Amino acid sequence: MAPPSVLRRLTLLMAICCGRAAAQEVEHDAGCIHMPIIHSTNVGHFSEKRGVQLQLANRSDVAYYAQLSIGTPPQAVYVQLDTGSFELWVNPDCTKVSGGDAVFCERAGKYDSSKSSTVESLGTTKTLRYGIGAANISYVTDTISLMGSTTSLKTVQFGVASSSEDTFSGILGIGYGMGKTTRYLNFVDQLAAQNATRVKAYTLSLGTKDAQEGVIVFGGVDTSKFSGSLTKLPVIPAENSPDKVPRFWVDMESISISPPGAPNRVYENSKIPVFLDSGSTMTLLPPNLTNAIALDFGVTNPDSNGFFRLDCALTQVNGTVDFRFNGLTVKVPYKELIREVPGVTPACFLGITPSTTFTLLGDTFLRSAYVVFDLENHSIFMTQAANCGSTPAALNRASDLNTISGLCGATVSAVAGGSAPIPGFGSSAGRSGAGTAGNSALSGGSSFSRSWTGLIWSLGIMAAMTIWI
Repeated sequence: MAPPSVLRRLTLLMAICCGRAAAQEVEHDAGCIHMPIIHSTNVGHFSEKRGVQLQLANRSDVAYYAQLSIGTPPQAVYVQLDTGSFELWVNPDCTKVSGGDAVFCERAGKYDSSKSSTVESLGTTKTLRYGIGAANISYVTDTISLMGSTTSLKTVQFGVASSSEDTFSGILGIGYGMGKTTRYLNFVDQLAAQNATRVKAYTLSLGTKDAQEGVIVFGGVDTSKFSGSLTKLPVIPAENSPDKVPRFWVDMESISISPPGAPNRVYENSKIPVFLDSGSTMTLLPPNLTNAIALDFGVTNPDSNGFFRLDCALTQVNGTVDFRFNGLTVKVPYKELIREVPGVTPACFLGITPSTTFTLLGDTFLRSAYVVFDLENHSIFMTQAANCGSTPAALNRASDLNTISGLCGATVSAVAGGSAPIPGFGSSAGRSGAGTAGNSALSGGSSFSRSWTGLIWSLGIMAAMTIWI
């Protein structure tokens, strides 16, 4: 007979399990809404014909999307999942972007309010500004259905863009809502208010580059996307955070590097607050810290655009950059950390960029982490991401997060590649530390300078983080 602790765990999982593998599931049980996170490189979703590769460029090739069906009858629209902002809006102006971004923009779908019998105009407008890009929206309410679910949310408030700048998709902001950042119930609030979920919490597993698909579970977890227990991290209250905005700020203990065939080395002054932002392609860290990490990848100077160009062979090296939080270490394989830009001659860049204003962990970190956002208790639960199937599970109470364990094996390989170092790599071996953390504070009302715009366009960064002004 299994030990009592194992039986209790199995009982808990059976009690809260809300489905089988997503591919087999027709509808969701009460309390659990799980949706695929679609990578924009997934040709099965964003090509006109399946199997035909859509040649994307600029920013749209590195973002993560969910499909919503809006209105009556439903109209399918893809929106970018963004933990760094707070509101849902749709219908960017595709004529204001070019190249692959414009193609993607058209194929992501549009919502036509004139074709919905359940839409109501609220007669109010707003300008939303992000780290890059902006949208002028008019608020409406309408019914929203969720991909793979029979659940429909009624009279959900969201924005319909009348014009936009430097945006190629709508955004589903899943940060804090009513009473903190908005004067109405945002999408996450509505899921709880309409009893689609029992708790105001969700889990995010972006999936690896090669997987091209992840999963978001509103009101629950997917125990086949991690191993062992989850580590609890308190969200730093807005009044104590660097930018004084209610975001998912947490304290990071350190960053270190584990090169192949060499001991782990911790970077000096890497104990800083960071926030988790799925709307940012890159991770932004203080300049001296970024420079030190780049040096360990064999790059002493950034290119003319301010980015650290790397040898693409590093994506096959079995090393990791390690982020530590409250005793938990999330190991990010080189392959997941490095930003690969396709082309006739592919280009590779360090997935960390210097910033004196923002300290955030974007997609180059989040692909390797399994993260639970508990908005009820202002906590983050985190561990190393894995993938051993699909077992989405509804939470009866947020306190269940303290006892749930993942089903995957404990060992996760960094990459399926070689372990030999690249010539010139690790040129700073032997140093005990690397630089200083710099200024991590984000002053109220700040935004990227226009010089950042050119840099972001050139490398494909989407910084979908609401700027408060």
